[in-house]
Amino acid sequence: MASKVAAQMYTVRDFCKTGKDFAESLRKISDAGYTAVQLSGVGAIQGENPDVPVAEARKMLDDNGLKCIATHRSWDLLSHETQAEIDFHHALACDWAGIGGLPVPRAEWGPDAFRTFVKTSRDVIAKLKAAGIRFGYHNHANEFVRMGPGPKTWYDILIDEGGPDLMLELDTYWAVHAGANPTRIVKRAHGRVPVVHFKDKGVDKDEGPIMCPIGEGNLDWDDIIPACEAAGTEWYAVEQDKCQRDPFDCLKASLEFLTSKGI
Repeated sequence: MASKVAAQMYTVRDFCKTGKDFAESLRKISDAGYTAVQLSGVGAIQGENPDVPVAEARKMLDDNGLKCIATHRSWDLLSHETQAEIDFHHALACDWAGIGGLPVPRAEWGPDAFRTFVKTSRDVIAKLKAAGIRFGYHNHANEFVRMGPGPKTWYDILIDEGGPDLMLELDTYWAVHAGANPTRIVKRAHGRVPVVHFKDKGVDKDEGPIMCPIGEGNLDWDDIIPACEAAGTEWYAVEQDKCQRDPFDCLKASLEFLTSKGI
């Protein structure tokens, strides 16, 4: 079975600020055994005058045998320069675009803000879909604030009111950090979790809770992986925001663990 594991480039963002460093990072990721990446936090391809134009980025990926399976882009670009973003993703042969949180200041987050986003994003999502690009929302912990005395959270608005075309790029670490159950989430969002961020949570005797390579923490992967498979997940994007050792080594360790689990 072909691997379904991708390296989230945000993990090595400090090594992707120039074209030269980006190329070297892609080589290291390919050498570690990855066949796919998510492009997020790559300084070399961001901004108005990127060091690496999208066509060159595609060539770098191809040269290293890597597929771009997803991106994180700004909602401002996706909503106001939609055709340019479609062209960007087509140039990368990437059919999945996401954002890393609600596109309003954190102080404005709440049920109304989430419902407004769900409604106002539909036209943009429809345009992307017509061009063969799926759109997804990546969570942190903040989405899991409860609404009133019941168990419902802001994230439930995305699940229950987002509709079938609003994909959910579940981040396992942040869900668990918020006290949510990632297995239950992917079951509820069946068919809407084509890309899931795999991130483990461990405990350091001095630092307390930490992010760590997959399999070196305490998340129940024997429960999470089958649930994702049953929910139709196509790609597992390995991400580690903070690394206690070399991030490339962390990515390699995560891939080895997931390969041992058959994905």
